[in-house]
Amino acid sequence: MTAARVLVVGLDPAKLDGWDPEPVQAAIARGRARFDESGIRADWCLAALDENPEEAIVEALTREEYDCVVIGGGIRTHEPLLELFEKVVNLVRQHAPGAPIAFNTSPEDCADAALRWLHLPGQ
Repeated sequence: MTAARVLVVGLDPAKLDGWDPEPVQAAIARGRARFDESGIRADWCLAALDENPEEAIVEALTREEYDCVVIGGGIRTHEPLLELFEKVVNLVRQHAPGAPIAFNTSPEDCADAALRWLHLPGQ
C-alpha cells in the first residue's frame, strides 16, 4: 500500500520581516518528524509573501497528488492575510479537488491535523 501524501502550506519564517525564524523552523522540524513517525509522506510549501506566494502554492499543489492539504496558521490566523487565505483555499479546491483541507494549530501538529482526514489502515 502506498503511504498517504500530505502537502503543508505555510509561510517561510526565514522570509518574514521582524520575526526570529529559529523557533518556527525548530517547530517545523518537529512537525516533519511527526509525519515520519506516522508513516505519512509530507511535502512542505513554505511561501514568501513578497515572492508570488500563489504561484509557489499552485506549483506545489500540481507537483503530486495529495491525500490532504494542511493550511498553516500563519496564513489562516493573521487578519491582514485574509485575502491570501481565501486564495489558498480556492487554489486547493481548484488544483487538488479530492484532497480534504485540514488546519493545524502549530507546525508541530500538522500530522495530527492531516490524520483527522486521512483514512489509514489501523485507524
